[in-house]
Amino acid sequence: MPGAADYENLDGLALAERVRRREVSPAELVEAAIARIEKANPRLNAVVHKMYDIARAGAKQPLGDGPFAGVPFLIKDLLDAYAGQPMSSGSRLFAGWSPAADSEMMLRYKRAGFLVVGKTNTPEFGLTPVTESEALGPARNPWNPERTPGGSSGGSAVAVAAGMVPIASGGDGGGSLRIPASCCGVFGLKPTRARTPAGPFVAEVWQGFAQEHVITRSVRDSAAVLDATHGSDPGEPYCAPRPARPFREEVGAPPGKLRIAWTARPLLPAQVHPDCVAAVQDAAKLCASLGHEVEEAHPELNGAAFARDFVIFLIGETAAEVREAERLVGRKARHGDLEPGTAVLHLLGDRLSAADYAEAVRNLKRTCRTLAPFFARYDVLVTPTVAKPPLRIGELLPQGAEMALMKTLVALRAGRVLRWLGTLDRIAESAWSFIPFTPVFNVTGQPAMSVPLYWNAEGLPIGTQFVGRFGDEATLFRLAAQLEQARPWQDRRPPVPA
Repeated sequence: MPGAADYENLDGLALAERVRRREVSPAELVEAAIARIEKANPRLNAVVHKMYDIARAGAKQPLGDGPFAGVPFLIKDLLDAYAGQPMSSGSRLFAGWSPAADSEMMLRYKRAGFLVVGKTNTPEFGLTPVTESEALGPARNPWNPERTPGGSSGGSAVAVAAGMVPIASGGDGGGSLRIPASCCGVFGLKPTRARTPAGPFVAEVWQGFAQEHVITRSVRDSAAVLDATHGSDPGEPYCAPRPARPFREEVGAPPGKLRIAWTARPLLPAQVHPDCVAAVQDAAKLCASLGHEVEEAHPELNGAAFARDFVIFLIGETAAEVREAERLVGRKARHGDLEPGTAVLHLLGDRLSAADYAEAVRNLKRTCRTLAPFFARYDVLVTPTVAKPPLRIGELLPQGAEMALMKTLVALRAGRVLRWLGTLDRIAESAWSFIPFTPVFNVTGQPAMSVPLYWNAEGLPIGTQFVGRFGDEATLFRLAAQLEQARPWQDRRPPVPA
């Protein structure tokens, strides 16, 4: 029977195989996960809602034939609705609220055989690239607890990196799977738009810019989960191109000689840290050594205009999210229910015109046309995942006088004054300074992954982003498996005692 060390070192498919061979029981795996969570979580704050009794009960039920039957799993406390279990979305507004039914993704996770042991930390409404909600407290990076694990799927990335579970769920509307995967030294892939279902409660999330998937230690686990969850559900407004064969079969298949472009220049206005430049240069050299045709090339994009349009889009979506939350909980948001940053976005959204929002969305979606010629020339684009090593906890939060001013203006509902003060530009500048590479590919809908190939002198992981053509996860999985074999990362474990 595997002890705790075995549990922490095996991926999800390996654990499921041991269950099938009766070398270990699901109950033993659940207890190993619980022990690991109880040991590590007080310091890292990755798990914010425990579902131990549900997992223990599930471990006693007959196993199905899912590829991950008996494997412990954590779900992000956002979008993944689990009937009857609290879902805070990182906000005080949702305190005490639970969904009445499972989301479609949750149903598919269950059919895959996962045993859910809890829910993971997320920022309020998943809005920030760090996981530091006032309601749940900050999640902490297992490589250095004074640093962020990124966001918004930060708790899930912490849990996987720290060995609590081999796989945890997440969503990605601006980089929220790739950013925390980068910060925590694990693997995170954002699928093609509409590859995974958004139903049944919404038709699409954030105009289709957001997709759900998982964070994993191994490439093959990510592929196998996508096999188990992809495909449309009833009422889906559109669907992704059908894969030629199971994604699991792409892992280990020869990728052929790929034409790869790389760039360290930010796609949105920002300064890129030398460590992140070094990481992408190293990845480019590794790809060349594997026989691929690699050259430096940068896609043409008006980054400043994109950044401003994305903020207008985000403001409108936040206002709509708050209205939806109010409908679900049955009351209006009161003072203090929302964090100052969310409240500012909500306040601005209430004063944003329909034409402003529609124009911003139209501009953003033209990015697909702008980048199409570039991806006609190249199979893959390689960039840093983020522009800086993992930030210190609190580094992106408004401080001192700025925070006091925001709270005062929100209390006075002074939306016009907020716009006079250039709030839109300041929000854009703050957000993109850390993540100028990821949001573009949420808008284009292309698959993109963060691969843990590099650690800096401080011992912090620096992920590298690989972007494929629309609908072409297959090439990314083949390349990721080749990189994983050439430079294995699963044995790199955080030094933080857990």
